[in-house]
Amino acid sequence: MSPVARSVNQALRKVPAWPIYLIGVIPPVWLFYQGVTGNLGVDPVKKMEHEIGLLGLQVLIATLAITPLFRFTRINLVKFRRALGLVGFFYIVCHLAVWLFLDVQIWSQIWADILKRPYITIGMAGFALLIPLAVTSNDWSMRKLRRTWKTIHKLFYPAIILGGVHFLLLRKGIQLEPVFYLVGIGALLATRIRLPRRSRRAVNA
Repeated sequence: MSPVARSVNQALRKVPAWPIYLIGVIPPVWLFYQGVTGNLGVDPVKKMEHEIGLLGLQVLIATLAITPLFRFTRINLVKFRRALGLVGFFYIVCHLAVWLFLDVQIWSQIWADILKRPYITIGMAGFALLIPLAVTSNDWSMRKLRRTWKTIHKLFYPAIILGGVHFLLLRKGIQLEPVFYLVGIGALLATRIRLPRRSRRAVNA
């Protein structure tokens, strides 16, 4: 471990994870206030919906990056991973709530939109995969579920891929921003692939 990583880790041990939850509440509240006061443009509901959804994807990507960051730099942010994951899930719930209660509003249309629009179908599938992760993101579930807990939390990988695809399809035409997000997700997931011992020796040779 490098001296820099050691110093950073020593400093991080003194930083609690709970402030992440408090800080995490601020962006949706601020966006809602901005929408109510007319500072989000001509379509404040769409702006709020997209901004919160993108923020949720960003936080989930940051959560995904914690393990590769430790592997390559030895900087350990694992103690913050649960809080970041739950805040990211909270943003996705807010994103969905804005869509349901402020955007669509016509409840009979919701199911039709889920079935008819691929980006909504994929987004809802990703959200559904995140639910068991959020429900079991506590010490009690880890103790009770044991090995099953790790299996459940591997659902995070397909969920975040679906989130990236949802963002890509949401934009009309191929735009660089969602492509970069999807490539970034793929790169972070690729770092988790364990090569067989012989392949690793060949790579390191």
